[in-house]
Amino acid sequence: MQTTSAKAPNINGAGSQSGQDGEFSKLLKKSINELNQVQETSDRALADMASGQLKDLHQAAIAIGKAETSMKLMLEVRNKALSAYKEILRTQI
Repeated sequence: MQTTSAKAPNINGAGSQSGQDGEFSKLLKKSINELNQVQETSDRALADMASGQLKDLHQAAIAIGKAETSMKLMLEVRNKALSAYKEILRTQI
């Protein structure tokens, strides 16, 4: 029993996360807010383009491309987080 406790002294992880509580959630919230702003900018560019108010189509294309890339990145982050969570659930103790 001594060797088991030496290999895993902190199973619940309370000591290892004391200084980092909420850092990942803050980063995730910030990323989601930034994605939302980029999506809103893209939506405004599309609406302006459809109504004829937008003169520079190049800027609209850039905004749409930026929104698409940001959404793909957020989906990949979500997929990786879900994959890591599922891997943790499969881990036997």
